[in-house]
Amino acid sequence: MSSHITNRADSATYASYTIDAINTLQTWYNRDTGLWDTTGWWNSANCLTVLADFAVLDPAASDILNIPEIIQNTYDQAQKTTVQATKVMNAAGLPVSSYTRISKRAEIGKRGFDNFLNDYYDDEGWWALAMIHSYDVGVRGIGDQQFLQAAIDIFEDMKKGNSTCGGIFWSKVTPYTNAIANELYLSVAASLANRVPDRKQYFLDTAITQWNWFKNSGLINGDHLINDGLTDDCKNNGMQTWTYNQGVILGALVELSTATGDPSLLNEANTIAQAAITRLSKDGILFEGCEPNCGSDGSQFKGIFMRNLHYLQKAEPTDPIKNFLLTNADSIWARNRNEQNQLGGTWEGPYTNATAGTQSSALDVLVAAAAVA
Repeated sequence: MSSHITNRADSATYASYTIDAINTLQTWYNRDTGLWDTTGWWNSANCLTVLADFAVLDPAASDILNIPEIIQNTYDQAQKTTVQATKVMNAAGLPVSSYTRISKRAEIGKRGFDNFLNDYYDDEGWWALAMIHSYDVGVRGIGDQQFLQAAIDIFEDMKKGNSTCGGIFWSKVTPYTNAIANELYLSVAASLANRVPDRKQYFLDTAITQWNWFKNSGLINGDHLINDGLTDDCKNNGMQTWTYNQGVILGALVELSTATGDPSLLNEANTIAQAAITRLSKDGILFEGCEPNCGSDGSQFKGIFMRNLHYLQKAEPTDPIKNFLLTNADSIWARNRNEQNQLGGTWEGPYTNATAGTQSSALDVLVAAAAVA
């Protein structure tokens, strides 16, 4: 493979890259658990989301790749697999998640969604969005209302996490008010407002309240970037501006703009997006501060930013964002790929090693490129 990018691909070519990379991602898929080996519980929700996004973009390719059946299998199997979660912050402020799978239940419980819930509201939010995007696929012959109901049930659990600072806590066991759990809560609420017509106002009221709190909470700093969280006295803690914290808010504001009909929300999203592109990139390629040792959690972050940047680009197209998405996709494919089409975590290259987490993160960029090229 050439180490230099000579020509920009077209949409069909990016879609072809995506298909090749999905086939590689699926070598890590464990049908028995419905999860992806080599990565964590919340990362598997993001693996499912990128598959669902590609299925919406290219239904014919999705059928060939068997994505609808993978969605259904993950829905059935993942929630039968009891997972105990533990999260800590390392010295660099990077979340480190540990998951222990226990015994797998034979049947889904009466509520049906027990194992999409755990002690961490951010984990729950990732699975809620995965279910919402699975619903968007419209799995033919199987039915998709179950996915939407799963997301609603998760939302109701997240709603119980009231923080003393406003918004919700990161977890049920740690009284920390962080950005990511609150962005996910906003995104889930706004997304449900757009998909549950008879309860739109219920979800929209939560989303509007959440955004009004978030933008005034101090989480967004003077550089228009979002820090990791708040101190015990509810001030910006000055911790890292991880890429995913700049990303989830973009998709949330796109959904909220759709639900309210307020285009000014897209302006607020664009301000954050441009700040992130300017301050969190090296030579036009998105860069995470923990590279090259981001672990399982940090390796997922950049793709989440690019996925949500894609949603913003579709809602309000601009040439700078389009070029940024395509430049990163080109670099991933030319410089960060081995002969098995495994995609690593350092997008400017060289390729080092891949997991389902780094693969799905890079896939978010390829799906975005196929959508906007």
